[in-house]
Amino acid sequence: MGKPTGFKEYQRELPHRLPVVERLTNYREFVEEFPQDKARQQAARCMNCGVPFCHVGCPLGNFIPDFNDLVYRGDWKRASDRLHATNNFPEFTGRLCPAPCEEACVLGINEPPVTIEQLEKQIVETAFANNWIKPEPPAKRTGKKIAIIGSGPSGLAAAQQLNRAGHLVTVFERSHRIGGLLRLGIPDFKLEKWVIDRRLTIMEAEGIVFKTSVHVGRDIPLDQLRREFDAIVICIGSTRGRDLPVPGRELAGVHLAMSFLPQQNRVVAGEQVPDQIVATGKHVIVIGGGDTGSDCIGTSNRQGAASVTNFELLPMPPATRPAHQPWPYYPMRLRLSSSHEEGCNRAFSLSTKRFIGTDGRVEALETVEVRMTAGQPGSPPKIEELAGTQKIWKADLVLLALGFVGPEADPFAEQLGCALNRNGTLKTDEQYMTTVPGVFAAGDGRRGQSLIVWAISEGRETARQVDLFLMGQSQLPTKVGHDLPRV
Repeated sequence: MGKPTGFKEYQRELPHRLPVVERLTNYREFVEEFPQDKARQQAARCMNCGVPFCHVGCPLGNFIPDFNDLVYRGDWKRASDRLHATNNFPEFTGRLCPAPCEEACVLGINEPPVTIEQLEKQIVETAFANNWIKPEPPAKRTGKKIAIIGSGPSGLAAAQQLNRAGHLVTVFERSHRIGGLLRLGIPDFKLEKWVIDRRLTIMEAEGIVFKTSVHVGRDIPLDQLRREFDAIVICIGSTRGRDLPVPGRELAGVHLAMSFLPQQNRVVAGEQVPDQIVATGKHVIVIGGGDTGSDCIGTSNRQGAASVTNFELLPMPPATRPAHQPWPYYPMRLRLSSSHEEGCNRAFSLSTKRFIGTDGRVEALETVEVRMTAGQPGSPPKIEELAGTQKIWKADLVLLALGFVGPEADPFAEQLGCALNRNGTLKTDEQYMTTVPGVFAAGDGRRGQSLIVWAISEGRETARQVDLFLMGQSQLPTKVGHDLPRV
């Protein structure tokens, strides 16, 4: 514990963001640099609790009090080593994670919690700036060959861990660029793509082979992979978007969010996108209040939308932690994303009844207010429409950001015979192995739509199980700590 009285002396402080009017002119990240002396003050707020619940809140089991103490002491090199011991890609989580660790911070019971996510980002960026993060190829090779299908955070984490164990790893990606949703789903104003490329350069130097524009199951039969590789790890994510099958869904101008967001990412990368879906000059309605909806809002505003409105089916959550989600659970409370503060009208407890248009193009939509009532124990709440609350909203562009319903698992289920769970995810045992021996699964394709930090955790855990399967023993680390039960 670097400073026993730090939590009493310093208030929570985060880096400044560029003014909204400035950041809407481009797609670059807008969080300004944070002076190291201020970062050390923020690290000093960590109380090094007897039971550090931040460990439990973090799906990776990061050694948070340890690296906080090292930052306070100015030992950034050791802080980076401690952080990387449990997290392959803190430059991703430090930008994108919703920080369940902070919600589990003991200081957060009655004070603003420690700025764990920002410190994580600052540690890794300091390490890169000082050239401390270098390729570390394994000292010897096992000769075992492993195929990773999918290059999102779970696939990349599994690849790096298995390469460290000395195996020969090849990552197959159906897109033309590596990164999965990090590359094509997350807007550049949240994660500039040079951040991904910087890490990929290191991984390639460590001996990992990346193959793009290869759709496994179509371009390469899966039985060929089974013959050529000793193990397969399926990290395909959860990419089937939830649709909204109401009258008028077929109208032009109504799109799934993941038809909209990747196009802008490709344009920012310098690609040509014919017939790009754009919000310029349009009244945009984004249906769905999660991270994907927020990304649609920020992108629409940067494209010059006339207005942006965000619908959420659920009621407005409370501003503070609700009583039925006590510390250290991650609370469902009202959150204001950077995209919301850039300009957005938010409406809660709304159900979309139909899309309205002429000549095949959407012009408006109709909603009704709803009320949630508790259903039977173990069943979802009932949705009751409130009479007389119908409303027509002008809409030139509607973006459906309703989450994801599962992976695109058909080629694996059909060609390999991998069993699926009822929700369409790949069925695995406790060792992350599917119902086909030697074929493993990790990330959202296994657990369903989740967080980037969970994807990295799953990739790491699966890598250890693959190593055990191939070698009978493993020196790869396993996660420290236990998961919080879900509310």
